[in-house]
Amino acid sequence: MEENDELNEEQNDDLSAGELTDNSTSDALTRVSGMYKDWFLDYASYVILERAVPAIEDGFKPVQRRIMHSLKELDDGRYNKVANVVGHTMQYHPHGDASIADAMVQIGQKDLLIDTQGNWGNILTGDRAAASRYIEARLSKFALEVVFSPKITEWQQSYDGRKKEPVNLPVKFPLLLAQGAEGIAVGLSTKILPHNFIELIDASIKHLKGQRFKLFPDFPTAGIIDVGNYNDGLRGGKIRVRARISQQDKSTLVINEIPYGTNTSTLIDSILKANDKGKIKVKKIEDNTAADVEILVHLPSGISPEKTIDALYAFTACESSISPLGCIIEDNKPLFIGVTEMLQRSTDATVELLKQELEIQLSELEEQWHFASLERIFIENRIYRDIEEEETWEGVIQAIDKGLKPFTKNLRREVTEEDIVRLTEIRIKRISKFDLDKAQQQLDSLEEKIAQVKHHLENLVDFAIDYFKNLKTTYGKGRERKSEIRIFDDIEATKVVIRNTKLYVNREEGFVGTSLKRDEYVTDCSDIDDIIAFTSDGKMMVTKVDSKTFIGKGILHVAVFKKKDARTIYNMVYKDGKGGATYIKRFNVTSITRDKLYDLTTGKPNSQVLYFSANPNGEAEVITINLRQVGSIKKLKWDIDFADVLIKGRASKGNIVTKYSVKRIELKEKGLSTLKPRKIWFDDVVRRLNVDGRGELIGEFRADDLLLIINQKGVAKTILPVLTSRFDDDMIVIEKWNPNKPISAIYWEGEKERFYVKRFLIETELKEEIFITEHPKSYLELVSTDWRPVIEIEFPKPRGKEPKESISVDIEDFIAVKGIKAMGNQLITEKVKNINLLDPLPYEEPAAKDTADIEVVDEENVDSGIKKVNQETTEEGDEKDDSEGQTKLF
Repeated sequence: MEENDELNEEQNDDLSAGELTDNSTSDALTRVSGMYKDWFLDYASYVILERAVPAIEDGFKPVQRRIMHSLKELDDGRYNKVANVVGHTMQYHPHGDASIADAMVQIGQKDLLIDTQGNWGNILTGDRAAASRYIEARLSKFALEVVFSPKITEWQQSYDGRKKEPVNLPVKFPLLLAQGAEGIAVGLSTKILPHNFIELIDASIKHLKGQRFKLFPDFPTAGIIDVGNYNDGLRGGKIRVRARISQQDKSTLVINEIPYGTNTSTLIDSILKANDKGKIKVKKIEDNTAADVEILVHLPSGISPEKTIDALYAFTACESSISPLGCIIEDNKPLFIGVTEMLQRSTDATVELLKQELEIQLSELEEQWHFASLERIFIENRIYRDIEEEETWEGVIQAIDKGLKPFTKNLRREVTEEDIVRLTEIRIKRISKFDLDKAQQQLDSLEEKIAQVKHHLENLVDFAIDYFKNLKTTYGKGRERKSEIRIFDDIEATKVVIRNTKLYVNREEGFVGTSLKRDEYVTDCSDIDDIIAFTSDGKMMVTKVDSKTFIGKGILHVAVFKKKDARTIYNMVYKDGKGGATYIKRFNVTSITRDKLYDLTTGKPNSQVLYFSANPNGEAEVITINLRQVGSIKKLKWDIDFADVLIKGRASKGNIVTKYSVKRIELKEKGLSTLKPRKIWFDDVVRRLNVDGRGELIGEFRADDLLLIINQKGVAKTILPVLTSRFDDDMIVIEKWNPNKPISAIYWEGEKERFYVKRFLIETELKEEIFITEHPKSYLELVSTDWRPVIEIEFPKPRGKEPKESISVDIEDFIAVKGIKAMGNQLITEKVKNINLLDPLPYEEPAAKDTADIEVVDEENVDSGIKKVNQETTEEGDEKDDSEGQTKLF
């Protein structure tokens, strides 16, 4: 082994040195070194620095910078063919014309730096731009003002040495954040999201004033964004973007804004795919997008628009997440920084550029003032006459220099030979027309400008603030924020998915699945659902919906599993092993590990579930325990109310019911919910109740609360608020039932042929009763559940007479509350045109009864298991009988 190791080391050394190793039994293996070894690193560095990642100094990638430089060189105020600009850019960019044209189109579509003409494509629909020979471009006024300043630009030679190009453009604006940037290099990428033009300027001003600021993305496609995890644009952050979807009517949804990174074509494709997979149901899609987005999504009848909106966000490209990655180039090195630091650096760089421009402007003004002063001295004192007798150039220079010396005390710098040469170049015509007053005015004007520039330099921050304010005033119109910032609610896919699959169970063999069509039907489900199953030996499993899954023999209960569901309470009585005691427990299942088999008993062999029920709203029933006649047991039968058992976790042992053998357990009485009230909504489109916030809120329901239902046939009834209930189309009232609140009804009595009015209470729970007469011609005109309703009666216009004025009637004053079977009082004897329900009179509803004596379990306490109770009671407690013949467990 040691010899082999040494041999391998020697071979590795030889190979790393680039030598050839021959092997008679295999092909030759060559490892390269030298320049080959470094080429990949060189290539990666080139891609990072010269292609994919923008520079912090100006916010441009090299190709973008070269395009802007070419546009500036070609700029004469008129449009240039993009093909011509691309060809000109190829003098600086050593790549193909296609990449340059694509980069130019991307800049043009951002509508900031390039003034475009022709078909430049559409970011909303994804349509490509026309060929570069058909479209034209020129620099925008904003670009001319902000991007270029040749006097402070650092230049370098182009790739072939024939031209000079800028190292960086002197951009005096946070352009990188305004446009955004995205690029993939070798082992490195960047994704800087675009931000709002006006907000960037405001943030720059705040930074200059020493104030704090926050920046969030703003997208040209608008939409709604959640920036809660933006993390300042750093790696690890994330934002969520959504389309703006509204409901046009009961069967039509409208998409008016789309998420960033998508277009109408990809969005529609994702909706159609979700429809094909059965996640949502769509009848038809119309794309009417032109200047603005308009996608109409037509729904089949009976499909809830609100639920479909949530499903579109859950299963289509109507919602997506974007992970920013703030990477820029600084000093030829990649640097990861957040958008706050990017803006601070950009603003500080803008101040420095403005300072350089002011210093150059000051130098030029002082130079103009110096030469104008020399010119005035030269002409006013007729020094030009001193050169008439000079025969040599040196003599001319000396004569002028000698003539100027008595007058140069107030000049701001020494007179140079170059200054004197410029004086000799003044034309005779200018000397003859020299105006002393105009010359003084010019000097005064220059001095004012010099003083102004010096003031700007002394107050540089204020000058920069005014500069940004001017940009906002000049170019900010129409650049307001497009994307609305909002906090998104998390959408549970299992709640909004269309359940288009049926679930079956073979209880005896222990299989559950969608392919067991010959076995017992359980419920409708979807392919993304989880199912929960309980077996007779006290085992539980949660698994994904599949065609066929083995759970365990003797399945007691199967249902679709809802994550974090603290309202569904499982009531169970089990025997702890062979010959062991019998325990009772109540528990919920809020979190699990999928496909793990959980034991709900103590784990002893031959444990058996004697009673089991699943209660979607925490119901607690009453059961009867029947013992076997063994020995001298005095009590063989008693009742237990599950409401007396505290709700704990699934792993709890429970409380002892008895140590003796149980013969059977019977359900004596169905129970009511022991949980806190829950809010219930009614979705009018699908005519179903829900607890997901879709439709109109009906109210908060306790265990004994009922729904009041009234239909157009004059039938009133109270029902339990069961989510699976279905409601007919002729239902006109659905609300939480208040037994003390009277119902007011106006109906046409078929036999009397008159309108009657009545007020009544529903005194019988869970019963259906008709409150109009049963004559075939009787019909319900209107019904109100207001405490003090008011109606308006309109009369028909008699022929040839003035119409009678309508009258209003206070129903509470008109008739007292009577029984539901009473006919009521005749409303009016005259003919009636219309009866309208007006706004009710004010009424202060009586305070609700005190429910302090009712113990209600909070769902949060249920989930966390805060409440404690002894796990077991004494054997004496098992047998002790109270006055009502029930066993006290606690």
